[in-house]
Amino acid sequence: MTFPPLHRARTPVALGTAFACTLLALVSCSNGGNGKGPTTTSAPPAATSAGPAAARILIENFAFSPANLHVRPGTKITVVNHDSASHTLTATGGKTFDTGNIAGDATATFTAPSAPGSYSYICTIHPNMKGTLTVG
Repeated sequence: MTFPPLHRARTPVALGTAFACTLLALVSCSNGGNGKGPTTTSAPPAATSAGPAAARILIENFAFSPANLHVRPGTKITVVNHDSASHTLTATGGKTFDTGNIAGDATATFTAPSAPGSYSYICTIHPNMKGTLTVG
C-alpha cells in the first residue's frame, strides 16, 4: 500500500500566484495603521465656477466684519446682525446696494454690483459704522 505525499511540491507559478494573492489582500486591507479606513492619494476636486460665490459680513459690537471685503461681480452677500440693535448696510454715493433695516439677530442678503470698483458703505442708523466692498 502506498500513501500520497503529505504535501505537494510547490512550483514557481503556484508560489508566485500565492504571493500575489497575499500581497493584494494586504494592500486592499491596509489603512496606514491609523484606524480611519483606507487612505487616498487623489487630489481633491478642483473648485468649479458654476456661478458667483457667496460671502458673509457680520455685524457685531457696532462694527462690520470684515470691514473691507473683496468679491467677484454678482456675488451673493449675506449680512448677519449679531447685535440687538437694528442696522443697515448701505452703499454711499449712488446707493448701489442697501439691505434696509436688519433687526437684531436677523440676516439680509444683497448681490454685489456687476461693475468692478470700490464701493464704500455705512450703516445709515449708525453712520460711524463703515466699510468698503471691492468688486473685481
